[in-house]
Amino acid sequence: MIITESSSVPLEKCPALVLNADYRPLSYYPLSLWCWQDAVRDVFLDRVTIVSVYDREIRSPSFKMKLPSVISLKKYIKPSEFPNFTRFNVFLRDKFTCQYCESSKNLTFDHVIPKSRGGVTCWENVVTACCVCNVKKGGKLPHMSGMFPKLKPKKPTVEELHDNGKFFPPNFLHQSWLDYLYWDVKLET
Repeated sequence: MIITESSSVPLEKCPALVLNADYRPLSYYPLSLWCWQDAVRDVFLDRVTIVSVYDREIRSPSFKMKLPSVISLKKYIKPSEFPNFTRFNVFLRDKFTCQYCESSKNLTFDHVIPKSRGGVTCWENVVTACCVCNVKKGGKLPHMSGMFPKLKPKKPTVEELHDNGKFFPPNFLHQSWLDYLYWDVKLET
């Protein structure tokens, strides 16, 4: 859902999109958002620049300002080449799809080589699986169960996760954020 009017939305639902000093989001998945209090604090501490504002004002007895909707850091933070190994990132790498039956319901993760057989919990041995396939495979090796992942599990780059994430946009996007997201989406002619 794209929100265009923010004056009727509670302050708690008015986060600021955080951009790096090069005006790209710090992260896409999850999207780099700060609560309005953190954004205002860092404006006053001169750590960020306001790029865009909500159509909403915040006030104190001696001060008022438009609420920031997009801010950029003044100091560049070098992004890491590889993402953290998390359940969400495994799901994102595998496009929220079971690697055995291609279902997208009741997802968990599976050790291709089970831990009970010496398998480790790492990018190269964990895949997204639905609960049914996970139980069906159990503690068996792929050749014993006849279940092989559709894609060989590997450590993804941040760019690969970013590409996959385009298929799963966030539930909330403010109109002012759109200029800073999805720069590599094909433009309409």
